[in-house]
Amino acid sequence: MFGFELTDFDKKVYEEELNEFLPKNIVDVHTHVYTLDCKKPRKPGAPIYWPGRVALDNSIEDITQTYKDLFPNQKVIPVIFGSPSAYLDKSNAYCSEKSKEYGYPALFLSHYNDSAEFLEEQVIKGGFQGLKPYLNNCKDGVLGKNAEIYEFLNPEHLKVADKYGWKVILHISRTDRLKDPKNIATLMDIEQKYPNVKLIVAHIGRAYAPEDLGDAFETLKHTKNMMFDFCANTLPLATEQCINAVGTKRLLFGSDLPISKMRMYRISEDGYYINVVPRGLYGDVSNAEHMRETDEPNVTNFMYEIIRGFKKTAEKLSLSKEDVADVMCNNAVNLFNIKF
Repeated sequence: MFGFELTDFDKKVYEEELNEFLPKNIVDVHTHVYTLDCKKPRKPGAPIYWPGRVALDNSIEDITQTYKDLFPNQKVIPVIFGSPSAYLDKSNAYCSEKSKEYGYPALFLSHYNDSAEFLEEQVIKGGFQGLKPYLNNCKDGVLGKNAEIYEFLNPEHLKVADKYGWKVILHISRTDRLKDPKNIATLMDIEQKYPNVKLIVAHIGRAYAPEDLGDAFETLKHTKNMMFDFCANTLPLATEQCINAVGTKRLLFGSDLPISKMRMYRISEDGYYINVVPRGLYGDVSNAEHMRETDEPNVTNFMYEIIRGFKKTAEKLSLSKEDVADVMCNNAVNLFNIKF
C-alpha cells in the first residue's frame, strides 16, 4: 500500500475527533523507513509476526504521502531510521541519504558488536543525530527477547553518545517490559552515568496493557532527563501515568510507521494486548500472537487509535492546547532541532 486510502469512517474520525485536537505541525519521532532491498529474506516456515503483515516496505516517498493522506490539515516531519531486523548497513545508508535529501532527522541502527570507533565515524559521517539499538541486534549468545538492556545497548556506545549528546531511542526487552526490575535499574543507571545522552524510552516501555506498567513510574518519576515516546501505544493509562510522573515536556508522539497503517483497535485481556482487525484483511491470523478478527464494519487505523488514546488522557488531565502541542510537536522540535 502506497500512502493510505481513507475510508469514510477514517475521514469521520479525523474530522470529528482529531483535526481540531491536533496542532498544525506534528513531529513523529519513531518511524521505520526502508526499501525492499534492505530487508532480509524470511526463513522458510518462520512465523509472520503481526507487524510483518502490514507493510513490506516504507520508502521515504511512501511515508511522505501517508502523512498527507492521514493528516490533510497538518504538516508532519518524521524522525527516521531503518528496520532493525533488516540489513543494517543498507538500512543506514538509505536513511542517511534520505535524511540529507529531505532534511529529516535520522538515527543510526546499531549492533552490540559495533566498535565505539566505528559507531562514532558512521554517525558523524552519515549525518545521524544518534542511535537506534534493538534487542535483535544483541550480544552474541543472547536471545533478543530475553536480553537485558546492556546486552544490546552496548555501554561503550553510551560513552560515545554521552560525549556528543546523542539521542538514543530504546525499545526495551524482556517479558515484563517496563515493570521488569532489571530494566528499571538499568534505565536509572543510564540516567546517572550518561547524563548527556538524550534517552527516549520507546512505546512507554512497551506498556501496552495496564499490567505492563506495574509501579515503574514510582521510580522513573525521579529522573530528570529521560524521555518517553508513546509510539504504537493506544493505552490512555500509560500516557496518563507518564505525564503524572515526568510532565508533558518529556513525552513525545511516535507512530511506528509503517505498522500504524494497520486497520485495528487494541484491547487487553489478562495483561495481554490484542490487535482486533477486520476479518480476512491480514490473512489467516488464527495462530498469530496478539491478533483477533472482527466483523465490525467500522475499524479505523492504528495511527488514529494512538492519537485517540492520547486524546483521552489529555481530556482526563485537562491538558491545554499548548501541552498537546508540546507532546505532538514542540518537545521533538527542540530535541532534534527541527525547522518547519
